[in-house]
Amino acid sequence: MNHTRQRLIRELTAVRTAKPSPRPSLQQLQRQRAEQIRCSSTDRPIRYTHSTASCPHMVEALNVADGAQSQAVSSSSSSRNTIRLEDARPYSEVPGPKPLPILGNTWRVFPIIGQYKISDVAMISFLLHRDYGRIVRLGGLIGRPDLLFVYDCDEIEKVYRNEGPTPFRPSMPSLVKYKSELRKDFFGDLPGVVGVHGEPWREFRSRVQKPVLQLSTVRRYVSPLEQVTEEFIDRCQQLLDDRKELPDDFDNEIHKWSLECIGLVALDTRLGCLEPNLDPKSEPQQIINAAKYALRNVATLELKAPYWRYFPTPVWYKYVNNMDYFVKICMKYIKNATQRMKLSEGRALDGEPSLLERVIKSENDEKLAVVMALDLILVGIDTISMAVCSILYQLATRPAEQQKLYEELKRLIPDPKTPLTIQLLDQAHYLKAFIKEVLRVYSTVIGNGRTLQEDTVICGYRIPKGVQCVFPNLVLGTMEEYVSDAQRFKPERWLKPAQGGSGDQLHPFASLPYGYGARMCLGRRFADLEMQILLAKLLRSFKLEYHHKPLNYEVTFMYAPEGALKFKMTPRED
Repeated sequence: MNHTRQRLIRELTAVRTAKPSPRPSLQQLQRQRAEQIRCSSTDRPIRYTHSTASCPHMVEALNVADGAQSQAVSSSSSSRNTIRLEDARPYSEVPGPKPLPILGNTWRVFPIIGQYKISDVAMISFLLHRDYGRIVRLGGLIGRPDLLFVYDCDEIEKVYRNEGPTPFRPSMPSLVKYKSELRKDFFGDLPGVVGVHGEPWREFRSRVQKPVLQLSTVRRYVSPLEQVTEEFIDRCQQLLDDRKELPDDFDNEIHKWSLECIGLVALDTRLGCLEPNLDPKSEPQQIINAAKYALRNVATLELKAPYWRYFPTPVWYKYVNNMDYFVKICMKYIKNATQRMKLSEGRALDGEPSLLERVIKSENDEKLAVVMALDLILVGIDTISMAVCSILYQLATRPAEQQKLYEELKRLIPDPKTPLTIQLLDQAHYLKAFIKEVLRVYSTVIGNGRTLQEDTVICGYRIPKGVQCVFPNLVLGTMEEYVSDAQRFKPERWLKPAQGGSGDQLHPFASLPYGYGARMCLGRRFADLEMQILLAKLLRSFKLEYHHKPLNYEVTFMYAPEGALKFKMTPRED
């Protein structure tokens, strides 16, 4: 898949500048996956070589700019906010793949006859941009509204800034059905923030966002999360083989760390995920498995023909069982936390009320705390884990950047045993810039989106209410018209000039890993804190390397390297 992106963007240049010629199919391009791109550091251009850090689409962004930038700029100038709704071109004229009778466009992801696999979702975003331009209509999807892919950051900004107080984010119809129909007896009128819209979403979020997003609450978790991370690093050292490499299933260990952190925050307890020789049937491992299944089958449930809406398919049946398991686990630990509160026995924070205690005390509603915990765990485990897998892989394959990060940490933390504080983390500018750059180039969440609540002009077309807009982070973040020098991996672009920043242009809507506005990720501050603590503790004391075949990035539910993360982990001498 990585090489496919290289080829398709080069072809886009040819399409814009040369005579039309037949394009190779996705299958033909995928045969050439073995060739890799070496993505640059800040001082070298990209070269074709079978080397360490594979960067699947950085070169493509450069070629997109060469072939399409002038066309995009000229065409966009005529379709900005000046076009009135009544003067816009009709929705029927929006370019896109033509649906077949009865099968629509859903056939494209069918087994055998289809063009794509579910894991090709990221690639489809690039292909649509290549073939149809900056706005693409993907209609004829059985059982769901049209998808409108928008590759114009100015138009995306307009959509975001004009949305009302209850933005509608298209996400997880399977979860909507579970919460609002199948288990309505439990969730009732306040089913949470994930897969929920309108007034129920607004009311629930207003009741939990203050304690979840309050900086004073988040900062109290530095020490407890640092303790979890130290135990994780000790566990990593125990897992090293004779070559000082981590095992093939190291990604599962990262999931254990992530769950232990989220359990501490959302359930106010230590789940025991980092215990040695954890049984595959243990509760922590079952929670991880359930989260993976629930999220990683969302695409299967929602992009293929949605038979599950009409009768229980095997995938739907297992999905429901996993969700029921989540609810049971959350209920169990919330009740334990409530009992401890009655006995004045704090758990997570010494002498301070935990996040869970703050929510329960302020709302006096145990079920509300259960639903909050369910949403944080369901979405958080796999999202944070996959982001960390990607960040560690990029660090291990980018020695120059890793050295810069290490030197920053050594300056801030001369003694590696020094406990972390929020003040130290606030000064780790390059560390945070590296995370942001990984999420720009390898966006874990491949796209954001909105369901339009009223007719809207986008790219000069009149888009009707109810259409689901998709804003593909993975493409937007590497487009030269929005990110200068986009083909280079350059953490310095995120730094201020006084911090050594490069001063690059970066459109504020080109890279939004947590979304935007009122529907930004509720747990983003805890996610950032967990990742910063892990990198600070791990890289201050250890050097990471990767000496195996470069990994391809693929989509499960998240976008991350696919394969064994056999990192070599060497202690630093100081």
